[in-house]
Amino acid sequence: MKRILSILCLVLAVSFASAQQLPDVKVENAQGKIVSVRSLLSGKPMIISYWSISCKPCIQELNAINDALAEWREEAAVDVLAVSVDDARQKAIAKSLASSRGWEFTCVYDENQDLKRAMNVSLTPQSFVVDAEGNIVFSHSGYTPGSEQLLFDKVLELKKGQKKK
Repeated sequence: MKRILSILCLVLAVSFASAQQLPDVKVENAQGKIVSVRSLLSGKPMIISYWSISCKPCIQELNAINDALAEWREEAAVDVLAVSVDDARQKAIAKSLASSRGWEFTCVYDENQDLKRAMNVSLTPQSFVVDAEGNIVFSHSGYTPGSEQLLFDKVLELKKGQKKK
């Protein structure tokens, strides 16, 4: 029995220690510069949302996040990263759309979908919450009005966890 418990504890420890990290993949920023995604971490939680120009729910989600962002930032330090998965032909349209919407968060362009593959994203919208150290702590697929609050609730859970330390 002790052996089984020891093995179970080891498996749980390995599983916990190997929490998925934000991959170190290069993407293009809004200014056309190639940047590492991990370099965008700023020591605070980050919401990452995958989108494309043809995905209406994606744009609705990003608009809702943008509308709530000032209030969220008053309550908790949080960054938002919008990752366009549009290909090279549509990237200019994606940049124009992001600019015209006045989104007050960072937008990057994953035209070869390297980051999308590295994070196992199959459909958009797909959103993640990443803690200050780059650990992926939550994932959510799809969008319905109000579901952006679920992402912020996870950020608030991270904030509460930091206060306990």
